[in-house]
Amino acid sequence: MIRIHNSLTGEKEELKPINPGKLRMYVCGLTVYDFVHIGHARMLLVFDVVSRYLRHRGYQLTFVRNITDIDDKIIQRAAADHAPIGEFTERFITAMREDCATLAILPPDEEPRATQFVPQIIAMVGALIEREYAYAAANGDVMYAVARFADYGKLSGKRLGDLRSGARVAVDEAKRDPLDFVLWKHSKPGEPSWESPWGPGRPGWHIECSAMSTALLGTHFDLHGGGMDLKFPHHENEIAQSCAATGDRFVNVWMHNGFVNVDQEKMSKSLGNFFTVREVLPSLRHPEVLRYFVLSSHYRGPINYSLDQLDQADAALSRIYTALRELPEVPAEPSEYTVRFQESMDDDFNTAEALAVLQTLTRELNTTKDAGRNQRAALLGAELRSLGAVLGLLGVAPAQWGHLARPAPATHTGAVGGQLADAEIEARIESRIAARQAKNWAESDRIRDELVAVGVILEDKPGGKTVWRRA
Repeated sequence: MIRIHNSLTGEKEELKPINPGKLRMYVCGLTVYDFVHIGHARMLLVFDVVSRYLRHRGYQLTFVRNITDIDDKIIQRAAADHAPIGEFTERFITAMREDCATLAILPPDEEPRATQFVPQIIAMVGALIEREYAYAAANGDVMYAVARFADYGKLSGKRLGDLRSGARVAVDEAKRDPLDFVLWKHSKPGEPSWESPWGPGRPGWHIECSAMSTALLGTHFDLHGGGMDLKFPHHENEIAQSCAATGDRFVNVWMHNGFVNVDQEKMSKSLGNFFTVREVLPSLRHPEVLRYFVLSSHYRGPINYSLDQLDQADAALSRIYTALRELPEVPAEPSEYTVRFQESMDDDFNTAEALAVLQTLTRELNTTKDAGRNQRAALLGAELRSLGAVLGLLGVAPAQWGHLARPAPATHTGAVGGQLADAEIEARIESRIAARQAKNWAESDRIRDELVAVGVILEDKPGGKTVWRRA
């Protein structure tokens, strides 16, 4: 039984599909005017794992993650870049997909763009006007009348009176209420626009997701996710729009992932602690390190990004890969570890506990290998790889993982990213083997010490074989 914390109720609830065995999930994706940053990466990784696990548990999942390809920031950034908007957004959509592929984030079943759903958006705005939940303002915009929706604030827990008292005095005169928000923006000279019953204009941000989600998943579906920053007002406004336009429930379970802090401070460009995925990945042994780091905390809480945290993720992941080395490929057989892993993930996708199960399994695997129980070790290794795959981990050949370099300033001849290249390491190991065969123990020890000094660990195996890995 999977239990999920529902942001709408504040409680963990049993997942009860609307249609038995099938689930429909919508996640708010990126507004494409810049590269993917680590806050985006956390959201993308969290819901990648959610979708992977739901499918692992046997559900037939339809996963929709949208792209916002028209809004004020996009228009401003494209103008500053002297680029046509379509060309500008396509550049960052391509970059986003490249970053997702690098992080092993599986593509959603549907990836709608707002500009592809303008007819559905216009139809929904028209329905809201007809039902008297929206009105055409004097300035040419169409506004949502927040006071008309009795349940406004049920997701965020905010009250209309409190919101109004905190509203700015200088209110747009076109609004009947300071809390009303725009559904359709009238076009300004030089801006992209579409024809509508209210004149040329473009969609407001909130209505885009309501129109896309209901068009692709229906007026009542199972799961809706996104970052905590979207809970209010974006998701609150989605509920108000969708329920008012369709008369249906819209969504059963709302999920929100927590923020990313950098060295205990909120990530922001103004603080200079704002990092894109493309800036972070070159400093890592492999993109799986970033995935492991993100999954090492529960998705609902904040996560602190720091070099120390990445080092810990690298070390933890490397322990698993080291344990998996030199094990034969055999079919996985579930044991008590699979049960414990599933119990952790069934409890609101607790990836931190699931990773703890993998580490415990790794320790038993090492003990079993040391005891020479090869058949048991092979079974444990197969189970470890199988469970890791559910989280999108352990996709690298274990021997290859140990050879991956962690970039650092170049200090050694033949170094790549500050570390010895594989071919140079292999050559020095051959020299050491020759020294051992000649019983030149001093030379053998010198080569070993030299390799250890640059972060290369040697393991001498029976029969004169030596394997190596980077520390």
